[in-house]
Amino acid sequence: MFYRKDIPVDTDYKMAFTFAAFCYILALVLTAFLIFFAIWQIIAFDELKTDYKNPIDQCNSLNPLVLPEYAIHVFYNLLFLWAFEWLTVLLNLPLIAYNVYRYSKRPVMSGPGLYDPTTIMNADILSYCMKEGWGKLAFYLLSFFYYLYRMIYVLVTY
Repeated sequence: MFYRKDIPVDTDYKMAFTFAAFCYILALVLTAFLIFFAIWQIIAFDELKTDYKNPIDQCNSLNPLVLPEYAIHVFYNLLFLWAFEWLTVLLNLPLIAYNVYRYSKRPVMSGPGLYDPTTIMNADILSYCMKEGWGKLAFYLLSFFYYLYRMIYVLVTY
């Protein structure tokens, strides 16, 4: 088929919007929120390290974000599981396992969360939490670009 005599148009090329593509698009948006949570965590622990804020206020602002972070991550991985995106699920499984382990070993507290104001100022715990924040930020950034690549790949190939 020709729109102009000299320029051929290939009409056999199609893109399909599949459930897997929807999962990757949703994962991109949700991973952006998780990147924000990781940056918030890093800034909060840096403020604790420099004594800019007190531990009670900081833990009160960080603890409500722990379960939503875990829920978002598990939610889009369940979607990947239902879309049969096995490699993506396998890449995310170590962080899910770590989050379950970390939450099961949390200090005894009255509410949900990971951070106890009485122990957070310990230099070892504070350093560990900073490293954890940087590790999660790196994981979510790599995941973001992987999801972007897979979204384009799924849209073009199916």
